[in-house]
Amino acid sequence: MKKYFVTGISTEVGKTIASAILTEALEADYWKPIQSGDLEYSDTDKVKKLISNKKSVFHDNSYALHTPMSPHASAEIDGVVIDVKKINPPQTSNHLVIEGAGGLLVPLNDTHTLLDIIKPDYKVIVVSRHYLGSINHTLLTLNLLKEKGFDVSLIFSGDQHQTTESIITKMSRIPVIGRIEEEPYFDQNVIKEYAEKFKGVL
Repeated sequence: MKKYFVTGISTEVGKTIASAILTEALEADYWKPIQSGDLEYSDTDKVKKLISNKKSVFHDNSYALHTPMSPHASAEIDGVVIDVKKINPPQTSNHLVIEGAGGLLVPLNDTHTLLDIIKPDYKVIVVSRHYLGSINHTLLTLNLLKEKGFDVSLIFSGDQHQTTESIITKMSRIPVIGRIEEEPYFDQNVIKEYAEKFKGVL
C-alpha cells in the first residue's frame, strides 16, 4: 500500500481539496500530522465531510495546535516543542493520504521543517495555484523534491493560466495528475467527479 504526501507551494493553494479527492479516488485513509488552528473545524473534519466512500479511516493529528500560524510558532504559544520522532504514520493496511501544513520548508521547530517528516518511500504530490510568483515557488518546490530523490507529481488548482503551467511543466518535467478547477463549491458529488477523473493517473 502506498503513502501519498500532499504539499503545496504556499498556504491556501488547495491542499485540503486535493487531499479529499485523492482520498476518495483511492478509498485511502487520511492523516494530517500537524494541524495549526481551526481545531473546531479542522482539515480532517473538512475532508471527512467531503468523502462518500465507507472504507476511508481518518487518523488523529500528531499535533493539534491552537493558533493558525507556522507550526513552530503555534507550538511555542501552546508551550510545546514539536518532536519529529513522534510524528509517525498510523498503522493501516490501506493506502494513506497525508496532508502537510503550508510548504516544504515550513519550520516545525528550531532545526526541522516539514520536509523532514516526508519519508523516502512517500509519493509526493505538489499542489500549485497561479499567482504572481507561483512559477518560482513551484519550481523551487519541485526541484528540491527531485534533488532529494522523491517520486513527485503535480496538481494544478484554480483557474487555468496557460503560460504559467506550460513553463512549469517544460522546466520541471514532472507528470501532471490533473487540474482542480475554481468550482463554485465543493461537496461529496464534486469530489467524487474529480476522484473518477484522477483515479486512472494515480
